[in-house]
Amino acid sequence: MRTEKFLPPLARSVLDRAAERRMQDDLIEALREDPATRVIVIRGDETLFSTAGTLAARSPFAVDGEATWGFLGTANGLNYLVCVPAEGTTVDDIGGEWESLRVRGGDVSDFDAGVFVEALSLARWYVEAPFCAFCGSATTLKQAGWMRECTSCGRQHFPRTDPAIIVAVVDGDRILLGSNALWSSNRFSCFAGFVEAGESLEAAVHREVAEEAGVAVHGVRYFGSQAWPYPRSLMLGFFADVTAADAAHADGEEILEVRWFTKVDILASYAGESDVILPGSASIAYALLQSWAQS
Repeated sequence: MRTEKFLPPLARSVLDRAAERRMQDDLIEALREDPATRVIVIRGDETLFSTAGTLAARSPFAVDGEATWGFLGTANGLNYLVCVPAEGTTVDDIGGEWESLRVRGGDVSDFDAGVFVEALSLARWYVEAPFCAFCGSATTLKQAGWMRECTSCGRQHFPRTDPAIIVAVVDGDRILLGSNALWSSNRFSCFAGFVEAGESLEAAVHREVAEEAGVAVHGVRYFGSQAWPYPRSLMLGFFADVTAADAAHADGEEILEVRWFTKVDILASYAGESDVILPGSASIAYALLQSWAQS
């Protein structure tokens, strides 16, 4: 059911990560001295966008103070770094706006989306995993920001990615969506959850749908994937056919309501003609729903 039109929005990176260059010991220092280097500054889960709505890559000299740096890759002859400023560090924002991946990720070019999701994924690892998971000692960044080495036991650590499945459950011309307990009552999305230890993707699809929506599914088929750094997920999208539609019910804990929607319902919501709130354009859930509704 997937076409290039419905490729998940954060699955379109065109940046050459040039991983072989990460072994150059002085790569970050050299690129920080080059005014042609482009820098993606990350603050929380936001980066700068220009007044024209494009990613505002900055010069290394636009960052004044302490920061953590990493090498993202190259494009069109330019080198790209990610920068996470320390508290008190100033950044020349050239009048741009700070916006999050959730808000802007689905509305920018393939290049901007790919650079943003890579930069944010790496930046969150810098902030959230500064210590060795084995002995608790401090680590130092190496390999141009792609590896941490423990200062005590010497173990190496790399950015972590957790696989999670997300499923569009269909019954002919209807699709089943759920409303999470943490959301407002009129917000719905596809069913999702992390893959557990020792579990296949297919098994996770069956388990999550049964747990959250009370139904069995068959005909599981892969749709596509995208990075989702909230906190560090790789979202793997699937379609599946429901076995007994009438059995659908919310688990009452994580999911408070399940509801069947038609294609007309989905398109009406995205057209602003309904009070139902569906996933934003940066999410793979949006790609799943749009692909199904327009098929």
